[in-house]
Amino acid sequence: MKIITLFIFVSISLFSCERNTINNDVEKLDKISKKENGTKTKDQSENEGEFKAGDLIFQITENGQSHAIQFLTNSKYSHVGIILKTKKGLFVYEASNKVRFTPLDKFIKSGVDGHFSIKRLKNANQILTEEALLNMKKIGEKFYRKTYDLCFEWSDDKIYCSELVWKIYNEALNIEIGTPKTLSDYDLSYGPAQKIIKKRMARNGCSFSDNEIVISPADIFHSELLKTIDIDQ
Repeated sequence: MKIITLFIFVSISLFSCERNTINNDVEKLDKISKKENGTKTKDQSENEGEFKAGDLIFQITENGQSHAIQFLTNSKYSHVGIILKTKKGLFVYEASNKVRFTPLDKFIKSGVDGHFSIKRLKNANQILTEEALLNMKKIGEKFYRKTYDLCFEWSDDKIYCSELVWKIYNEALNIEIGTPKTLSDYDLSYGPAQKIIKKRMARNGCSFSDNEIVISPADIFHSELLKTIDIDQ
């Protein structure tokens, strides 16, 4: 039963976070423009209609299992990445088949109906200083190009989308955006999820207990530390 429970969650995570690889890898996080990421001193409400470094972007990925994902995570959003401003423009640092940079416009277009939601720390202007963003860069570098975690382990060997975002914020800033859970905390008995698992059990194998630590995009999305930002486009 534990194996089935694990595989259901892994399959859902795979559908949520994995997309086709693109060839637009750009400079690593050390290329983030200091001009864009410098310490902000103006009122928090200024320029809230613009993307900022450190923003989290959520979307629904293109697949036939969106309803199952939404049901199981209690959220319409199934994928998350961190927005970065580089000298080459806006990118999303995300865990897909590998951890990579994806141009922001392509990231948005790859989601269902091009819809997305932006979340930002409520006190981002005070916390996301130039020094803090550079520290996030250092933490993020160790995950660059690591493969997607099919087994949903809480380790750094491989990584999935929400795990990447959570660990960067936690290790760089000592901030927990969302509360990690265990597999047993999720209701994984939903019918469509059972169908997913039957198709994938033959191809993947994991041996974790119900106590394996996990973090979903929905867990991060509903964090009380974040606020929703309306983006002017």
